[in-house]
Amino acid sequence: MTLLLDAGAFVALERGDPAANRRLKRQRALGSAPMTHGGIVGQVWRGGARQARLAMWLATAVVVHLDEELGRASGALLARTGGDDVIDAALVLLAHDGDTILTSDADVLATAAGRHVDVIPA
Repeated sequence: MTLLLDAGAFVALERGDPAANRRLKRQRALGSAPMTHGGIVGQVWRGGARQARLAMWLATAVVVHLDEELGRASGALLARTGGDDVIDAALVLLAHDGDTILTSDADVLATAAGRHVDVIPA
């Protein structure tokens, strides 16, 4: 099982949210790194000392490239759902059955992609 993180999850971690911290610590204890992609990093990263906590969590994550193949698949998923958030669509497509997505808005996308995942509000 992999824990996938969207921008809302990283914002929660940066703010020191206890529930988000527990989930990530549990994931690390299982020996599995959380996963995200570069588009999400771009949504949350602004640099500077104020993001030290975020930098720490990003260092423990697997950050996948949002390349042409993932971009095309994300666009096709959005066409099926009528959605418009390529960043969320790409994150859903990285998930496998049994994974958990810590997000605020990927339920419809996960269903449309045929992913059997737990979607937990960030």
